[in-house]
Amino acid sequence: MEGLDFSKLAGFISLLVVFLPFLSFVFIIFGKKGSGQNIALFNISVAFTLSLYLIYLVWNENPVHYQLNWFLIGEIEFKAGILLNNLSLLMISLVSGISVLVHVYSRSYMKNDLNIHRYWAYLGLFCFSMLGLSISDNLLLIYLFWELVGFSSFLLIGFWFTKHAASQAAKKAFIMNRIGDIGFLVGIMILYGQFHTLDISMLFGENGFVNSSIIKNDFWVYGTQQIPEIWLTLAGIGFFIGAMAKSAQFPLHTWLPDAMEGPTSVSSLIHAATMVAAGVFLIARVYPVFDPLVLNIMVYIGAFTAFMAATIALTQNDIKRILAYSTISQLGFMVMAMGIGAYTESIFHLATHAFFKCLLFLAAGSVIHQLHHYRDKLGLDFDYQDIRLMGGLRKSMPLTFIGMCLASAALIGLPFTSGYLSKDAIIISAFEWASTKNGLPQIIPYLMIITSWLTVLYICRLVFKVFFAKPKLLTTSQIKLMEDPPKKMSYVLIVLAFFCLFFVFSSNPFTFENSWLWNAFPITLLEKNDFFHWFIPLILSFGSLVLTYLAYLIYVKRDNISRSEQNIFYRFSKREWYLDEIYSYVFISSIERISKLSYWFDQKVIDMLVLKSASLVRFFSSISSWIDKNLIDGLVNAIGSLAKGLGLLAQNFQTGKLQQYLTTMLLLVISFFILIYFI
Repeated sequence: MEGLDFSKLAGFISLLVVFLPFLSFVFIIFGKKGSGQNIALFNISVAFTLSLYLIYLVWNENPVHYQLNWFLIGEIEFKAGILLNNLSLLMISLVSGISVLVHVYSRSYMKNDLNIHRYWAYLGLFCFSMLGLSISDNLLLIYLFWELVGFSSFLLIGFWFTKHAASQAAKKAFIMNRIGDIGFLVGIMILYGQFHTLDISMLFGENGFVNSSIIKNDFWVYGTQQIPEIWLTLAGIGFFIGAMAKSAQFPLHTWLPDAMEGPTSVSSLIHAATMVAAGVFLIARVYPVFDPLVLNIMVYIGAFTAFMAATIALTQNDIKRILAYSTISQLGFMVMAMGIGAYTESIFHLATHAFFKCLLFLAAGSVIHQLHHYRDKLGLDFDYQDIRLMGGLRKSMPLTFIGMCLASAALIGLPFTSGYLSKDAIIISAFEWASTKNGLPQIIPYLMIITSWLTVLYICRLVFKVFFAKPKLLTTSQIKLMEDPPKKMSYVLIVLAFFCLFFVFSSNPFTFENSWLWNAFPITLLEKNDFFHWFIPLILSFGSLVLTYLAYLIYVKRDNISRSEQNIFYRFSKREWYLDEIYSYVFISSIERISKLSYWFDQKVIDMLVLKSASLVRFFSSISSWIDKNLIDGLVNAIGSLAKGLGLLAQNFQTGKLQQYLTTMLLLVISFFILIYFI
């Protein structure tokens, strides 16, 4: 099937992929409360199956672009449709695939929740938003789905809204993402103002990832259209700010650790291949718009974010919070890779990270689920997410332990794992990029190596404290009573563990260049250096193994680092670089101070002026009232009385007696002559 028919078929299938989760949302919200999970799981499974069929049809073929008229404003016509290229297909398959696993896992994890029907409905809305975002061919349509992703994530993070921390975390995530959305909207407006179109294929080409921008005489030339370089830079910064908020890059990252207040399955969905990956996806979608200045900004922010988050993860004690900062760090790697021109490597790491980070969260969820269960069963009271209170779980929860170890190895980037292929590829590219630069850029690859080694320390600390260290709270006999989670949850861990191994992505365990993802995105802006391709992985792997052994000695053999807690660097990391306190002082406290000042001004100045004005008005009103009553009314009444008196006087003359009339006339004549005489 070729041409238009093929395009219509692919378009119809892609629309089914997008709208099946939305149908789940509608049916569950308006249907009976008990029927949610079967509808949700069936629809997302069909959507995933159809996304695989789309890959079979379109992968590495000519992009499918199908449009319909959307709306008309005057003579300006807006079109909307679907754009299926390799990037779109990879994203919808990751989103739907991870979502299927999370749905299966949630059947047991969320089984006894009183509001479980809302949970399934919100999952459907979230998947609909992410899938719609992935295939949209129009920046305005992408923006609409982008906002819907933010709204649905707000619902999921605040699912347990009766908990104050959960409702606060949901509001924080919503507000921080709105800040980024302003930048995204500014970028859209600039491009539309210059090119009078928001069609991605017209702006960047249907493949999108091919950087076709050319700088000539301070203008960006695309085809026959031009944009001044300053507007190009501002548009790129706007789009990047939008990506920063969604992908939790410094300084808009603080919402993501707090988002752990939602269910662990939600944390896995948001922090694996979906919401946080949307920022990296946006960068990839509009990649040609980024000029060298914005790309350099991207490099420094991504590298700093990766390093900062890794240092914070070292000292956190909440198992989910450690993984949240790990996600921020890995997203920093992806953003930095985009900045240096390692487009393929960044997309590759996005794909591998989706699976091993999802496995880390769900394995952590299994531990939390079982500890929560046994805490209630034994009548104890402790924080079942604090790794300091765990220990010795590797024998009682062997499947969870193996899954956590495989995912951790992939996160570290040990050989024969998927993370080895993708993360090492990014660091190699960083060295290739820095070799052509002078000054500050040469620090970036070494900072990435340090960050990679910090990753070893914080994830080994988690694994060793949870599975190897001596139990801190439960006794050995109580630990033996624990077991792996129910089969439905365990099967998900097995599937994800399979995707943490190298052969899913490449036939060669030591290079990513044989990967099917490399062939799907054959773009590089870097010159290959063979020395870096064998030396950097060797150094990284050797250092990772040494640090793993060192972490074992610290957290298992000694298992006592109380002295380090007095260290200023420990406190700095533990308090998350004091960023929340800084934001609270700079923004929240300042707003509170301004509000209090405004309240005082309103009370003491505005209200006083109003009251004084009212008193003055009352004073003048009383004077006006006195004048009205005593002068105006008095004069009117006097004239009336005079007229009345004269009328009565004239009335008294009307007696009908002739003698009286003659006497009166005589008196008047005499008075007249007397008056003339004296005058």
